[in-house]
Amino acid sequence: MGMVGSPRKQHGGGGGSHSASFLLGALLPTLLLFLLASDRVGERLASISTYTLGNNNGSSSAHEQMMTHDANLTDTEERVFPGLAELLPRVATDDGTVIITSVNEAWSRPGSLLDLFRAGFNSGEGIAHLLNHTLIVAVDPGALAHCEAVHPHCYLLEVTSANVSSANRFMTRSYLELVWAKLELQQRVLQLGYSYLFTDVDIMWLRNPFRHISLYADMAVSTDRFNGDAESLANAPNTGFYYVKSTNRTVEMVRRWRAARSRFPPTQHDQAVFDEIKGELAGGELRIRFVFLDTALFDGFCQLHGEMDRVCTMHANCCIGLENKVHDLTNMAADWNNYTSLAPPERRDSGRTWTAPAQCEESMS
Repeated sequence: MGMVGSPRKQHGGGGGSHSASFLLGALLPTLLLFLLASDRVGERLASISTYTLGNNNGSSSAHEQMMTHDANLTDTEERVFPGLAELLPRVATDDGTVIITSVNEAWSRPGSLLDLFRAGFNSGEGIAHLLNHTLIVAVDPGALAHCEAVHPHCYLLEVTSANVSSANRFMTRSYLELVWAKLELQQRVLQLGYSYLFTDVDIMWLRNPFRHISLYADMAVSTDRFNGDAESLANAPNTGFYYVKSTNRTVEMVRRWRAARSRFPPTQHDQAVFDEIKGELAGGELRIRFVFLDTALFDGFCQLHGEMDRVCTMHANCCIGLENKVHDLTNMAADWNNYTSLAPPERRDSGRTWTAPAQCEESMS
């Protein structure tokens, strides 16, 4: 059956018309109340007429743009992401959230970042089950083969405009194509009605991050350097780790984020563009509610805190080179395993800290 139903045949005379009008008048207020109570984007809700959800924190013109874009998800989108709609229900949590990461062939080889990423879940505190809710997006066939050898949920998103299989260094053409391609897929995930938490594969998960993501937020994003105010747009965002709630407004947010690429030099990556336009997204018609994550909990090499008793994730940011990331994250994985091998009272008194990410620091000098 196609996505758009065939027209219904008209029957009867005036009596049938009056009955239909009566029923429509009775049902419409209920439908409007239901839609106003729910801003989730589903495949069916997306096709409802543009007069619904008209007061969704934006003007009618903004809403009409969103619904025109989202209505009746097109065959083109289906062809670009074949099988994604069927895969997501198998990966999502009960509340419709999917963890997403992406890898190329170099990052997914045995002993590389993907192995470290998966090991973090298994050695972390009570988070091994989250691996089953993680979708690993492979951007080349080699990465897909490596993924399928170790993980149940893999999806091939081929990026053919550049060589993305090698260990692409930060800001190379291949790197830029990769980060923008992932954003297109994430927009599709939102359109299908799923919230997502995107995580770079060079992030080691240690504790459950969802416990520290505000239900208030449309988008919660990590920071390279946290200024102490979770709602301050002056924070420096790092789009290597961020949560997006699936709503009509966030679908439009990601669409505008992608479209904004053309307004900036071609050397700008997704994070730089997001930093430039986050004020536009928070204001204006969309009123996106941003929350920026504390680096004491969502730690990284840029602003290393070293609080092992609190940290949820450790990001090998402020680091150039695959080998450097693997080396320093491997040291930190060993630090974590030594820490968790201690009894709880010993952990508090041990004074253990992370091994300094020396090779990554050197790569930035």
